[in-house]
Formats: sequence, C-alpha cells, structure tokens
Amino acid sequence: MGQKVNPIGFRVGITEDWKSRWYAGKKVFPVLLIEDFKIRKFIKDNYRFAGIPKVEIERTREELKVVLHAARPGLIIGRKGAEVDKLREQLEDLTSRKVVVNIIEVKNPDTSALLAAEMIADNLLKRQAFRRVLRMRSEAIMQNGALGVKIVLAGRLGGAEMSRTEKQIVGSIPLQTLMSNIDYGFTEAFTTYGAIGIKVWIYKGQYEEGAADGHDAKAS
Repeated sequence: MGQKVNPIGFRVGITEDWKSRWYAGKKVFPVLLIEDFKIRKFIKDNYRFAGIPKVEIERTREELKVVLHAARPGLIIGRKGAEVDKLREQLEDLTSRKVVVNIIEVKNPDTSALLAAEMIADNLLKRQAFRRVLRMRSEAIMQNGALGVKIVLAGRLGGAEMSRTEKQIVGSIPLQTLMSNIDYGFTEAFTTYGAIGIKVWIYKGQYEEGAADGHDAKAS
C-alpha cells in the first residue's frame, strides 16, 4: 500500500539492539529521553566532521556512558586525548551527570547509510550534479562489499521550480525480510534553493544465526 517503515526500527529487539539502553520510571523517563536527544544533537552539530553514524547511550545510577561509532576517531580523541576530555566535560555540563565516553572505529565507513547520506549532502552543497552524485556514491558503496543500495533524493533538484523525487537502485534491497541486514540513513542538504531530503538503504547480507537477540548482530 506504499506505507514505509524505518528498517532499523523494524528490526529493533529482533536482530538490532537498542541505541539507548536504560530503564526509568514514569516520572523520570521523559527527562532522560529529552536528555538523550540533546546529547545526540550536540554530538551531531559539533562533531559531524568525524563521521559518526551511531551514538549509543547506557545509564546506571552512578554514570552515563556514551559510545560513539566514528569513521575518523582520531579527530574526536585529539592529541593525547585532549579533545575527548573536552567532549566529556561538555557532556557533563549538558547533563549534570558523570559521563564516560567510549569511541569505536567504524571499519568500513563506505557501507554506512548515514555517512553515505551525509557525503551526498556535502556534494549537493558543492553544487555537483545530483545524477552524477547518485551514480558515483552507489558505485562506491557496491565496490565496498554491499549487496544492494537504494538512494532517494527529494526536493528542488538542480534548482528546478517544482520539487520532485529521484531514485537510484543497484542490487537487491529485501526490506521486508527481518533477517536481512539493512542499514538506513536520512539527512537533509540545506541548499540555497531549498532543503533536499536524502534517504539511503544499504543491504549488507543476512544476519548470522543466533543473532536474534539483537546483540552483536553482524552480516554473514
């Protein structure tokens, strides 16, 4: 019928783990939920250059643990860990809690859907031809081991008077198969002639047997 669902949200609790792992009562839950949103927004606004596709948050009574998956972890760590200490202090000021920051390197950033969407956004802001950008990014993703990729752009493409949608599909994208490892990313490119929405789906293969609890699920 045309209804769409976020492929990651569709798989959470089945083959994907939650990005926020904590429990709170009814009174505290809204406060912590907004705090999670503020942490993710702060990191996205200030550390986008480091290529961070995923931010995981874990809470205990004593501390708040923030796990950053970064394509360029050295930019966050800095010389002798100075930058990561600065980030930890900023998050402690933001949340008024003790914060522990862990950084995990993204082994293959070219197959991360959110990073691919951000690269496309950067290219569109540089006024590159959108069809060429779509083709080049799709080829780069497929050459790095993906089994399928789907990219959708929507907006005033090329500065046209009327907004429209442009789509590129390479390989297979089995969106309704829960055991398929589908990565999804969305971002916006705020060009001089309006906002362009960018959605990227990347099919990486099937989850391993036994990954149904959502922990450490990997493509086979």
